[in-house]
Amino acid sequence: MAEIKVISEVSGTVWLVEAEAGTVVEEDDPIIILESMKMEIPIDAPAAGTIIKVLVAKGDAVTENQQIALLET
Repeated sequence: MAEIKVISEVSGTVWLVEAEAGTVVEEDDPIIILESMKMEIPIDAPAAGTIIKVLVAKGDAVTENQQIALLET
C-alpha cells in the first residue's frame, strides 16, 4: 500500500477537521475545512484509503502546498 501526502491547495485557517487517524475515506471526501476570506473551503482526499495521520488541528494556519495529512491507499 502506498502513502499519499494530502496537500492544501489554498491558504487559510483550519475551521473543522473532518477526519482523524483510522478514518476510511473515499476520493473527494473532505479531510479538513479551511476558512479563507470568510469562505469555507474543503480540502479533499485525493484518493480512497485510510487516514494515517492528520498533521493540523482546528485553529492552525495553513499555507498553500502545506502537507495536512497522510493517506494510505
